[in-house]
Amino acid sequence: MADTLYCYHCRTYHPREEMRQINTKGGKRWRCIKSIEATKRSVAEREAFGRQMTAINKAEAQSKARILNGQT
Repeated sequence: MADTLYCYHCRTYHPREEMRQINTKGGKRWRCIKSIEATKRSVAEREAFGRQMTAINKAEAQSKARILNGQT
């Protein structure tokens, strides 16, 4: 995972080439280009992007839970 960075916005790891470091109140953080571009869209498109990321994160968490519980 040395070539990946954690995106604080969508809470997943992305390749370094897909990331940008931005300044926040809490300091510098890494954010993926996809999420940065999403902020430039309309409210409806941003909400759709958020729902999509939530679904992806939920599916990934459920998959990891099944693996940890010994299910396939």
